[in-house]
Amino acid sequence: MSPAEHPDHPDRPSGASDEPSEGARPLGSRAQRGAQLARLSATAGAGYLGSRVRGWTSGPEAERELHVATAEQIVALLGSMKGAAMKLGQVASFVDVDLPDELRDAYQEVLSGLRSSAPPVDADAIAQVIAEDFGAPPEEVFAHWEREPLASASIGQVHRARLPDGTRVVTKVQYPGVAEAVEADLDNAISFAPLARVVSPHLDVDALVAEVRERLHDELDYQREARYQQAFRDRYEGHPAIGVPRVHHDWCRPRVLVVDEVRGRSFDAITAEADQDTRDRVGELLFRFVFGSLHRFRLFHGDPHPGNYVLDDDGTLWVLDFGSVKVFPRWARDALEDVIRAVVDGDRATLIASLRQAGFVPEGAELDWDRLERWFAALHRPILRDEPFTYTSEYATWVMRETTDLREGAVDALRRMALPADYLLLNRVLLGVNSLLGRLRCTGNWHRIAAELRGDGPPATPLGEAEAAFLADHRLRA
Repeated sequence: MSPAEHPDHPDRPSGASDEPSEGARPLGSRAQRGAQLARLSATAGAGYLGSRVRGWTSGPEAERELHVATAEQIVALLGSMKGAAMKLGQVASFVDVDLPDELRDAYQEVLSGLRSSAPPVDADAIAQVIAEDFGAPPEEVFAHWEREPLASASIGQVHRARLPDGTRVVTKVQYPGVAEAVEADLDNAISFAPLARVVSPHLDVDALVAEVRERLHDELDYQREARYQQAFRDRYEGHPAIGVPRVHHDWCRPRVLVVDEVRGRSFDAITAEADQDTRDRVGELLFRFVFGSLHRFRLFHGDPHPGNYVLDDDGTLWVLDFGSVKVFPRWARDALEDVIRAVVDGDRATLIASLRQAGFVPEGAELDWDRLERWFAALHRPILRDEPFTYTSEYATWVMRETTDLREGAVDALRRMALPADYLLLNRVLLGVNSLLGRLRCTGNWHRIAAELRGDGPPATPLGEAEAAFLADHRLRA
């Protein structure tokens, strides 16, 4: 969730109804939410099958119309349910699932509404959370608090505000009852399977739900999020082109996070309107942030979806929402770098040894190293060769298929490997990053940039040179 590019909203009219809105109603019991998901899964599945029949008899446009209608049903229900149900829709909205291009685009276009403009919760319900956490209503806590939300997402809602000293901030406030709703959804995880398979017939739903569970438990702890954001802020404050908003710790509470407001172009606006030079630059900055944080600081931002990036007028890429962060032990970061170097060098012996050392190879396991080596090469294809590479949605979809397709992918070979807890989130996030860079269609010599970020090469670009000067002043490699 992010305060990305949104128009200013007027204050709520004084004559607005005091009747509770749809968003103000309780989020529902486990049984109620499970029944809603089951009904949606059945409806979406029927719509999918109907679209296939209609496509055979009426052509591809009729099939696309039914897929759009199915996606709109998903947005309507998951957006109102919030919690883990909505998070699933957000994941589906930016990952390049295994569908024909025109149908994948239809789903992503409609589901993108879940990222920043999902149905909001009534302002009175949000104000009540602030009152409970601060002991006073928002109008007394802040110099100004906008009732109209700036953005709404799966766990909480963002409202603009001003502190008494005039600082413009955004308040991220948890929905009332969302913690209980998340647990209900996770208990109803089986209900996600039919719905997810409508969008991606060969998706590993169990792995997706496991990722959502871990991410949501982190995101429910706003005090932990404030500490994570501060850790990134400490490392990027003064960076020439990457920004992390300041956290106002004295104003944060268990269910309220207060940070500086950032304004600029959203990721969706960049992909739709920006010229190629801008897209290349944003792609390089995103790549540098994700992988530079991992290699240099042992920090990994675990929620790479489009709503978490804003480009301001000065060309700084601001990164938002630090609810899901992984802190790697030094040994785990070093072992991962050894694996990457072995893949880039095409050194199978070192790859096997590095994976064993990192705990990926169970004792006595017989693994298909031919298939695994091909999968590692697919995942790291942009950095394998010392030449420009253009990320595309087609590449992101191909990697997803190589990873999850039960017929053609590396699923069987990967399942025979162990997955140490320290790396649980990594591959799933890499797939998300591939998707974002693919939407930008950005070009760069990622081989040289990746080597620079690992400490294996000199600055690879002008941005790299500026970053090197910044890092020399901070001496922050962990």
